[in-house]
Order: sequence, then structure tokens, then C-alpha cells
Amino acid sequence: MKIIAGRFKGQNLQSFKNKNIRPTMSKVKETLFNKIQLKINGAKVLDLFSGTGSLGIEALSRGAVSVDFVEQHPSSVKILKENIKLIKIEDEINIFKKDVFSFLDKKDFICDWDIILIDPPFTQKLADKVMTAISTLNFNKQDAIIIIESSKHEVIKDSYLEWGLQDQKNFGDKKLSFYSRML
Repeated sequence: MKIIAGRFKGQNLQSFKNKNIRPTMSKVKETLFNKIQLKINGAKVLDLFSGTGSLGIEALSRGAVSVDFVEQHPSSVKILKENIKLIKIEDEINIFKKDVFSFLDKKDFICDWDIILIDPPFTQKLADKVMTAISTLNFNKQDAIIIIESSKHEVIKDSYLEWGLQDQKNFGDKKLSFYSRML
């Protein structure tokens, strides 16, 4: 698994040695970041279900100023910390070692992220549930965007409260959905 562009381009990241874990394919990652390339520079990013940190680290490599990683699985957090140490980006990140839904269950905090990256485990079919949870939060940024990777067989709506589907790309059994605020 490599960083595909930006200041860390070509840097290898540690990954899982488990055949049941499927990291985001380079083709999917490239499509995702090409789509948001004009928004990434200077952005604050939230990486939910961050796993090894591949998406968040790619965001930093391409110009994001900070990333908040949310991951609860101990093995994932261990690899995430190793990747952050390897790349030397400790000052640009925060790691929240907790369940994503517990993290999002803060109705009183103001969300100031520009970009939210979501890659939930496919086996649990959480895309609709996490989008529903995010849609209830108080967002400070009117031009924030959400990108979620899910199974193409998983139910995901065209809108969640003030969030509307702007684009969707299919990659085999995966789908990448881009949401923005409907003002």
C-alpha cells in the first residue's frame, strides 16, 4: 500500500496481513482525490473507520492541514500509529480510539471539518447508519463534503437531511458516493 501523490508520494505504508481486510484500491483512492483536488489544500479532514490511515495520510500528502482519525480496533490503531510515525506527521493529526458512533454522538459540538472520509467495514453494512448519524450534526462549514465508500449492494440514500448526493462512482463491488450540503 503506497501513497499515490503529493509530498509523501511513493511512501509505503504498513497494512494488514489479513485476507479478510480489503484496503481502498489505488484506483478508488485516485478517483476520490482527483474529484476533491480543489478542496483538499488547507482542508481539515475527518477520517472515520480509518483503519491503517491510508485515506487520511493521502489527504495530508495532498495538502490537508490536519486529519482526525477515528478507529476503535486495536490492531488498526497500532498500524495507524506506526504509519504516522513512519511518515513523521504526529503534529498534523489526532487519533480518537473509539467507536465511530460514540464519537459522532456529540450533538452539542460544532463540526469544522472540510472533508469527511468514510470507509466502514463492508461486512457490517454501516453506510446508511453512519450517514444518518453525520447528517444530524451541527456543521460550521457550508461547503463541507462527505465521501463514503460502501458495497454497491448496500442501501445508501440520495439525501440525508441537508446532505445531497452529488456523484457516485462504481468500482466492481464497491461504490464511492460524494455528498455536499444542499443550501
